Amino acid sequence: MSQPTANCPNCGALIQFRWSSAVQTTCGFCRSILVRRDVDLERVGVVADLPPDSSPIQIATEGVYRNRAFLVVGRILYEYEEGGWNEWHVVFNDGASGWLSDAQAEYAVSFLTAQPGLPAADQLRPRRRLVLNGVEYEVTSLTQARYRGVEGELPFAYWDKEAVLFADLRTADARFATIDYSESEPLLFVGEAVAFDELHLKNLRQFEGWS
Repeated sequence: MSQPTANCPNCGALIQFRWSSAVQTTCGFCRSILVRRDVDLERVGVVADLPPDSSPIQIATEGVYRNRAFLVVGRILYEYEEGGWNEWHVVFNDGASGWLSDAQAEYAVSFLTAQPGLPAADQLRPRRRLVLNGVEYEVTSLTQARYRGVEGELPFAYWDKEAVLFADLRTADARFATIDYSESEPLLFVGEAVAFDELHLKNLRQFEGWS
């Protein structure tokens, strides 16, 4: 199947989408942030200079999660007082998408999950228990992060954020969830931690000294 294409409204470069449902992407030539409006692309900003990154993952990295092949098509980068992390947007062969969190060599895969009635941020405290989709979780941490930038294709327009609050939750059997307060209605992501080797990643960044 051919990949959809468009031209950058700023510089005219050809934009080829790896994922047909992408709402936002970035131009690799002029660094414009582009949002799809029906059949057209609108320039809404410019990609900020991102800090040096030690992650081996990059756009076009391929991997496998629970016997499903995926392709990395985008990322959001955050920083907080103890460091930073990447949220890599991954697309599976069936067209579904998810997120691969890469935080200082710790990895997790999660998916946006419908959950009405999520609590407001000011209602959360560490150790509070919540039942989400029939599963009991405990709030383990509240993290105020700073949005640093985007790259590649995303499932929503996300380019003008500043600070974002995340609530991390765990179950007794080590499953996790994150409530993301970056939107007016909070978003719930549910997933699990994974080992790097379990993902069978290829097309990784090469660093000096690697064999």
